[in-house]
Amino acid sequence: MPGPVPPASEAPLRVGTHSGSFHADEVFALATLRIAHGALEIVRSRDPKVLAECAMRIDVGRRYDPSTGDFDHHQGGVGERLNGVRYASFGLIWQHVGVELAGSPEIAHRIDASIVTPIDAGDNGQEVYDPVIEGVTPFMVSGMIAGMNPPWDAENGAAAERKAFDEAVDIAEGIVRRELASAQARARAADLVRAALDASPDPRILELDQGMPWKSIVVDEAPDVLFAISPRSRDWSLHAVPAASHGFANRLALPEAWAGLEGDELRAVTGVEDAVFCHAARFLAVAGSREGVLALAHKALATSVDTTASTASVSADPVES
Repeated sequence: MPGPVPPASEAPLRVGTHSGSFHADEVFALATLRIAHGALEIVRSRDPKVLAECAMRIDVGRRYDPSTGDFDHHQGGVGERLNGVRYASFGLIWQHVGVELAGSPEIAHRIDASIVTPIDAGDNGQEVYDPVIEGVTPFMVSGMIAGMNPPWDAENGAAAERKAFDEAVDIAEGIVRRELASAQARARAADLVRAALDASPDPRILELDQGMPWKSIVVDEAPDVLFAISPRSRDWSLHAVPAASHGFANRLALPEAWAGLEGDELRAVTGVEDAVFCHAARFLAVAGSREGVLALAHKALATSVDTTASTASVSADPVES
């Protein structure tokens, strides 16, 4: 791997970061660096002499200079995204290895938006959301990592801190690897979804011949689609299309009379012989066959006329990022 990060190697790369309490930005930066390079020897210290012996320094040293292996942001002046979120150490590392790890600028940008930017914002003290329920806030990955620090009165505190730090880096690496795999899978599905949209005889229904990520493409590019159908292992699913890329509202909910029904009760209401289930939140229904699920979709289109009420319905299945 060219540039500031040495190429992948079997030899551990000696990397320094600060000692003391650890945070998500350096933990995820180091996890990402380990994916890019391979084995790391992570040195936790604030001693300039110790850090100077490292090939790279992450979140410590008050310097950002990729040519010398320095990736700190505490001194300021490291830049910000177009949305105003300033870079922290995770973002600085992602700028330099993200595209190569992701395989394309588009996928790297998607991962930056989904995980890197929120972690950077939290470390820089920038709010990115307003609570809508008093006293309830999202459980963020930054809080999870911070919560892994041992309590202040832990026995053998230094050893406990190091053990917890190593565990946090392992967890972060798993998260980054899964984000990479998920984003790459969505990219592979994008053209298939677009082709299915073009082939659909009814612009309101997207039919897929296998399960794949479709929501972000449909929400962003296909405003007329109201439902999507696809096969599962033993049956077929009918999903309402979300109204936006965030939140739980749908463009059109399934009929209210179907909510929470299954088996004979749902078959009696819909007239579809192999209808199986309709979620109480009216975003998902299931039938035993393609013909059955298509029949449900067409009946939903015919009977769901109160679009004002339907777009306020709740989905337990938000849009994938």
